[in-house]
Amino acid sequence: MEVNLKSGRDEALTQQCVAALCALGAEELAEKVGVDWNPRMRSTAGRAFYRDSRIELNAKLEVIAPDQVQRTLLHELAHLLARHRGGRTRIQSHGIEWKQACADLGIPGEKATHSLPLPKRKQRKKWRYTCPVCKDGFDRVRRMKKIAACYACCKTHNRGRYSKKFNFVESQLD
Repeated sequence: MEVNLKSGRDEALTQQCVAALCALGAEELAEKVGVDWNPRMRSTAGRAFYRDSRIELNAKLEVIAPDQVQRTLLHELAHLLARHRGGRTRIQSHGIEWKQACADLGIPGEKATHSLPLPKRKQRKKWRYTCPVCKDGFDRVRRMKKIAACYACCKTHNRGRYSKKFNFVESQLD
């Protein structure tokens, strides 16, 4: 049995967001907000895009967990509201401002992750970065764009100041 998934703008959910934002005094954000269904999303329940005040929901939510659509919508709306309230200030995605926005939207104690039966995405790590002094290291999916040094070694051996002798050495994983 093939299920036809929703796609595109959802006016009813958009209006729900507008009403919630207006009730919280965020009329400027309410004028721009929009909610879309994305049938291509796989492991994520939803995403919030602050630049265009848009929320994307995984279209599979209605099939696998219809009772979680509302909670996911409010979770993502909290991201937009927290960022809007923060103005130009950078905020942590699931930090204090987001938790306050969740509480204001009626979902206090919201968690950063979900336990929905969506497939997990596993990306192969291609790059290894190792400190030449302490030999501590980490793996990454993407290559680092900027030069970085081992913080622990800089702190221990150079009074917390940067030194290029602690720069991570890059190697490619097979």
